Amino acid sequence: MLLMVAAGVDAMVVLQNVRSNDAQVRDVYFRRSRALDQVRSGIYRSAIVMRDYLLASDPAVAEAQVESWSEIRQNTDRALADCAATLDPAEAAAFRDLQQEVRVYWKLLDFITELGANEKQKTNGAYFSAELVRRRTAMLTMVDRLDEISNRELTSDDAKLSATFDKMRARLIWMLGLTAGSGLLLAAFTIRRTLDLEGELNKRYEEGQRAQLELKELSARLVSAQEEERRAISRELHDEVGQSLSALLMEAGNAAASVPLDSAEVRRHVESIKKLAEASVQVIRNMTLLLRPSMLDDFGLVPALEWQAREVSKRTGLRVHVSAEETATELPDELRTCIYRVVQEALHNCARHSHARAVKVVVKQEPSRIVLSVEDDGHGFDARRVRGLGLVGMEERVTHLGGAFDIESSPELGTRVAVELPIAS
Repeated sequence: MLLMVAAGVDAMVVLQNVRSNDAQVRDVYFRRSRALDQVRSGIYRSAIVMRDYLLASDPAVAEAQVESWSEIRQNTDRALADCAATLDPAEAAAFRDLQQEVRVYWKLLDFITELGANEKQKTNGAYFSAELVRRRTAMLTMVDRLDEISNRELTSDDAKLSATFDKMRARLIWMLGLTAGSGLLLAAFTIRRTLDLEGELNKRYEEGQRAQLELKELSARLVSAQEEERRAISRELHDEVGQSLSALLMEAGNAAASVPLDSAEVRRHVESIKKLAEASVQVIRNMTLLLRPSMLDDFGLVPALEWQAREVSKRTGLRVHVSAEETATELPDELRTCIYRVVQEALHNCARHSHARAVKVVVKQEPSRIVLSVEDDGHGFDARRVRGLGLVGMEERVTHLGGAFDIESSPELGTRVAVELPIAS
């Protein structure tokens, strides 16, 4: 761009100079041509006037011719002065000869005007044939030579102008070639750099995609490991700790039955042990169900959801309504676990944050997908700005199984969690 601007500025400067010089040359040429034409006309007219003067027999007519000649001489001298102001060095010598001839011619005409009437008639014919015509012819020849020199100068100036244009054109061609070459080099460098950056970007993008896939895989593995760990802990609590506490409770009952009736203090301690054992069994049972309800594995998704709804209603006072098709119990284990955990987290959020009075859980199975929605009538929130870990965990579970997760919520209008999970054929 800089080279093109420089070439344009240079061309404009050259064109301006050429135009100025051409205008100046043309102006000088036309001024010189007009001056030479006036000189030529003056010489012709002076000869004609002088002839009429010599032929005039009336003194008044002769006096008028002399006045006319004086005016012609003044105009011719002014034209010579204008021509002298526009001369080139090549025309100086010829112009000096012309001036010398004109001065001699004027002297000759002055001499004629000073002749008396008798002398004028005696010298009339001889003078015209011998001197006046010769002088006039010589001056006109000089004028023509000056005009010819002027024309040659104009032709030379035109040649110089053409040479200037040729130089400018060559310079422009060279500048345009340099600009095109620089542009091609810049374009090649830019394309090469762009390709390198694109390759680097693709490499980084692929690395990011691999890292994202690895993170998703790791998250899925963590979720799976968490579920397995919860299942194992729930089983251990139920089988080991729960069985031990149940045995302790039975032994406490047997001990209470064998205590004598008169041992009130011992009976009171045994009853206290029995109550503690019952409370511990209940705590272990609740922990086991929260970690991994056995009915999800034993009875299926719908009973587990209904149990979850009853437990939340008992703890928080929420009215939880579950609407699920019985065919949902035939789902694979990963789908059942995902739906159960999403409902569990959604009900937990409703109880903690939404201040809702009622929650509706709908599970609908279609030929190729299963649809879940959890909708409450709480205060709602701005889903575009608020994004807790619980929502992120639900979305990761759903997207890992190839499903779609969406939250629709706005302040004072409640919240709706919508999940779609594909069912493998």
